[in-house]
Amino acid sequence: MPPTPVTGERRRRGATRRRHSAARYTRFDRWLDRLVVLAVIIALVVGGSALIVSLVL
Repeated sequence: MPPTPVTGERRRRGATRRRHSAARYTRFDRWLDRLVVLAVIIALVVGGSALIVSLVL
C-alpha cells in the first residue's frame, strides 16, 4: 500500500489546471466563430445551388 501523504504534501492527480486568459481572446473567438459559420453557410448555399443546376441541366 502506498504511504499516505503528510499534511501539506498532497499530490495532485488528473488533468493539469491552467490559468485562463479568456478575457483576452473571448472577443476574437466570437468573431472567428461567426466567420466560420458564415463560411459554412456560403459553402452550403453554393453547393446546393450547384447541385440544383446540375440536376436541371
